[in-house]
Amino acid sequence: MSSPESLVSRVTGLFADLTGSAPEGVWSAPGRVNLIGEHTDYNDGLCLPIGLPQRTYVAATRRADRTLRVRSAQRQEVVEVPLADVAPGTPGGWAAYLAGVLWALAREGYDVPGLDVAVDSSVPVGAGLSSSAALECAVAAAVSDLAGLGLLGSDGGRAALARACIAAENTIAQAPTGGMDQSTAMLCRDRAALLLDCRSWRTRLVPFDLAAHGYALLVTDTRASHALVDGQYGSRRDQCRQAAAELGVSSLRELEPADLDATLALLSDDVLRRRVRHVVTEIERVRTAAAALEADDLAALGALFDASHDSMRVDYEISCLELDLATGTARAHGALGARMTGGGFGGSSIALVALDAVESTTNAIAEAFAARGLVAPVSFAVTAGGPARRDC
Repeated sequence: MSSPESLVSRVTGLFADLTGSAPEGVWSAPGRVNLIGEHTDYNDGLCLPIGLPQRTYVAATRRADRTLRVRSAQRQEVVEVPLADVAPGTPGGWAAYLAGVLWALAREGYDVPGLDVAVDSSVPVGAGLSSSAALECAVAAAVSDLAGLGLLGSDGGRAALARACIAAENTIAQAPTGGMDQSTAMLCRDRAALLLDCRSWRTRLVPFDLAAHGYALLVTDTRASHALVDGQYGSRRDQCRQAAAELGVSSLRELEPADLDATLALLSDDVLRRRVRHVVTEIERVRTAAAALEADDLAALGALFDASHDSMRVDYEISCLELDLATGTARAHGALGARMTGGGFGGSSIALVALDAVESTTNAIAEAFAARGLVAPVSFAVTAGGPARRDC
């Protein structure tokens, strides 16, 4: 992984290529891994993510006109967007995530300038590690400083920026995400997980320093295609809305685990029953996982990882061959637990692995993929990183 210093240097150079001058500043925001609590955010539930050391960097300067001009090192193209033209579905593609942030902040009454922006990133794209939210939140941090909004200085201001990023992704990029990713990128902390209540949007930090206990969190980017705009994610969200309507509740968060069997009997078909069972049990697993971390009980956390993956595979039906192979191989080589993370249908898995077994587990996963003729995965150990910030 490139160092923060090299990424700042790279994005500054890219900006100079775009504009012929130095930027007013460089800002960054992290990708995220969700430890547990998948597809709970849009059900007003709980989740337990961490920020990653992998970050997206933006170099930016205000423009005199109402235009957003952006260039990405990952795409080698320049896109210009008049801010007056930003609307649902416009612009298309990756620029929507940047333009949408400016649109959302302007909608909230902030005086948002046009910008020249260069982007570089170490967050893998398409891996389910929230590269889109990292981009949105880095841009939001830049706008906060360049427009004098002062929102980075408090958790309340950061939460407001996160809401703008959620609106950008839902409305302009038209990706039906729930808000966990943007909240994580704005509010996470080093060596901590963020217990996020997606009904109240309250947060609580939970200690997460695996190295102090001789373990690491091994992320495996399976390289299986992952997208949130292909209909499957939205389908699951719609099914949860339908189930809530049939049960007469505003969200599945209102359902009690102790009443689950009786509740499921009220639903009209087995698909809805499976979806509800996953959401209700997953929310409860988040509560238990936070308690396990606070008690330094990594074995209990690992068992919750395994149960969560099984629930996503069977009840939510969002796993795939690559995710099952990565998690199963990690368990077979001594991991305390393993699960897919992110929206599913591809992307990444995580495993609790002893520090001295990171290399051997990584190799075992690669060998298992090769034996099945699959694209080679990329595995790497991560620590919990900090939130969106100004880098220079």
